[in-house]
This record gives sequence, C-alpha cells and structure tokens, in this order.
Amino acid sequence: MSMINFELYKVFYWAAKTGSLTQAAKSLYITQPSVSHAIKQLEDSLGLSLFIRNSKGVALTPEGATLYSYIEQSHILITQAEKKMAELKNLDNGELRIGGSDSLFKHYLLPFIEIFHQQYPGIRLHLIHGTTPEVISYLKEGLVDLGVVRMPITDPQLEVRQGLQLQDCFIAGSRYAELNQKVLSIEELLQYPIILFSRSSRARMAITDLFQGYGYELKPEFEVGSVGLLIEFARKGLGISFVTREFVSKELEEGSLFEIKLDVQLPPAQVGMMTMRYMPLTTAASKFIELTRRT
Repeated sequence: MSMINFELYKVFYWAAKTGSLTQAAKSLYITQPSVSHAIKQLEDSLGLSLFIRNSKGVALTPEGATLYSYIEQSHILITQAEKKMAELKNLDNGELRIGGSDSLFKHYLLPFIEIFHQQYPGIRLHLIHGTTPEVISYLKEGLVDLGVVRMPITDPQLEVRQGLQLQDCFIAGSRYAELNQKVLSIEELLQYPIILFSRSSRARMAITDLFQGYGYELKPEFEVGSVGLLIEFARKGLGISFVTREFVSKELEEGSLFEIKLDVQLPPAQVGMMTMRYMPLTTAASKFIELTRRT
C-alpha cells in the first residue's frame, strides 16, 4: 500500500488545475519553492514525470493527466463530504431516529418534535414504535439514536436521562357511575373487570408488582395493545382501565371518564430519555435532548 503523503496530491491537484506553480502556491497559502519540492517528492515516489514546464507555466504529461483524472474525482468527493459534514453540524441535513411507544410519542414527545421540526426543517424524523424491551434492542442494534421509555431502566450499556413525571390511575365510564367519588380498596376494585396493557409494558409490570406487594394477584378481563384501546374499552363500559393520567386528561376533563379513587397511593412513574452510554451522539440527537431539557 502506498504511503505517499496526501498533502502531495493536494499540491499536485492545484498545480494541474491552475497550470501554474505560482497560482498553486497562492491557492494553498504556501511558497512556490514548497510547491516545486512537493511535486518533486511525488514524482520521485511514483517514479514518473508528471509535469513539463512551458512558457505559460506547467502542463501535464500523459502520466500526469491520468493521475489528475483520478485526483480530480477524489477532490470533488472530499469537497462534497466536507459540505455534508457542515450541513450535519449545522443541522441543515440529516436524520433523527427515535424509539418509543405510541402513547409517549403522542402525549410526551409531540410538542418537542413540533419545536425541533420548526427549528431544523432539514432533519428527517423517524419515529420507530415499540415496547420498552424492543426499544432497548433497537438502540443496541443501532436502529435508533435515542429511546423514550418509562423508568426504571437498569442496564450498564445505557445512559438514561430523567424527564417527565407521570401518574398512573384507574378510570371508568358512565356504566360504573356509582363508583365516582367513592374510595375503593384493592379488594373492592378487583370485584370489577380490569383492563390492562400488554404484559411487556412497564406500566403493567409496575401495577402487577404493586398489587402483589399488597397480597393481591391482578387477573385482567382484557389485555390490549394500545392506550387508545384502554380508553375506548373504559368509555364503552367494558371494565376499569389502568392508564397514565396525563394520557387521558382530556376525557377526565370533559367527564366522559372519571378516575377511580383507591385507599392506597399509586407511586408516580418517570419517563426517561435513553441512549447508548459509550457511543457518541449525533448532532441532531444532542440538540433534541437539549431541547427537551430546556423546554
């Protein structure tokens, strides 16, 4: 493999492009003797004569013309690469891939996404849906730049920045109006059909562990795959749903659903912004995390 200094090719490029050692020196901000010395070094390394002198300056030999055809393409690619790097640095171009659940995208991330898109319209946003275990896998496989998940997350490969605090609750519709304003025990609550999210969700794990701590086993009547279905099932009177209060604030405010009050306190949950601990962040990912912290 050739060990020729690439700076020599840069000098060769400008000398060939301008046809003048003096102009090449001006373009590179070096002296003309430095240009002559660099070309001599390159010719000695290649074992070929690259230029012939004439009254106007220098002209390429046939071998020099062949070399120039390759070096010119390299120069164009390097220039394009530098332009691309500048665009990425200034966020004029690029992409940001975020993993998370539908509900966190809608109820937590959407305002930040709107602001980010307004500030950096050249960045393409890819929202990749998945459960917390899936998002962790996406992150480790390099399929997403960052993930938004419910905490706690304990994984030495991951760095989790704490974000919004959430509060889970049980909700019901008009079919169970007699429970509105009443305070139920866990035992009384479990006399009614319970609707829960899928078993892999953090919210499901948290409420299951909590009830087990009180000596009760949660056996849901329905298991659904989205917050939208939890809300709709409760609204239609199919049972009592366990949801995040912030995700159902509109329905609670308009009165189509109400919160079931319990005689035990449901602990708050935290949303975390998750990245790989030892991997550098893209400029877009860094700016997005900075936006969520600032806002």
